Amino acid sequence: MAKGKKQFAVIGLGRFGSSVAQYLAKMGYEVLAVDESQERVQDMANVVTHAVSADSTDEEALKALGIRNLDVVVVAIGQDIQASILTTLILKDLGVPKIIVKAQNELHGKVLSKIGADKVVFPERDMGLRVAHHLISPNIIEHIELSPDYSIVELQVPSNMAGKTLRELDFRVRFGCNVMAIKHGGEKMDVTPRADKPLQRADVLVIVGNNGQLLQLEQAYANL
Repeated sequence: MAKGKKQFAVIGLGRFGSSVAQYLAKMGYEVLAVDESQERVQDMANVVTHAVSADSTDEEALKALGIRNLDVVVVAIGQDIQASILTTLILKDLGVPKIIVKAQNELHGKVLSKIGADKVVFPERDMGLRVAHHLISPNIIEHIELSPDYSIVELQVPSNMAGKTLRELDFRVRFGCNVMAIKHGGEKMDVTPRADKPLQRADVLVIVGNNGQLLQLEQAYANL
């Protein structure tokens, strides 16, 4: 793999791993896709830069792939928690600069963090959170967890909010949240929104705040 743009490897080509690899490749990055299943590897062969069948718990096999020379490795191994942990340990030992690992549950995630994973992701849990937030308030388009305590939400302006200004709504005082930006009609992004400009129904507010405060905001506009 030629040097230049950031290079990635994705180990484990289940639903999550495949979608990550496909997206990175689509964005023009060089991607090495690895899985024990020859069938899964063949499915990705025409999508990514390289697709290889290998056992990620075999240190020599990972060395042979030159995986230590890549910028980021995503460990997306499915149900085999032991293989996930061992693979992460080997990658850490090889000196991979950044390791992102999919966790099955909170305990798995804690172990991964302790052994050196740079970032632990919980795709099933996070998707569940997004669905739950959407069920609470259909106006919530997106919910991104920044930390265990803080998140960003994208709120479609509900009918009862349309025509009002940010100054009138006063999210900072009422909920302790801040409007970072406004998307107008799903296209133009205004990162310095005026406090006295009336909001439109097609606008989307990008709001950051404490999870508890954001929940209060979501509930306040749940049925509008």
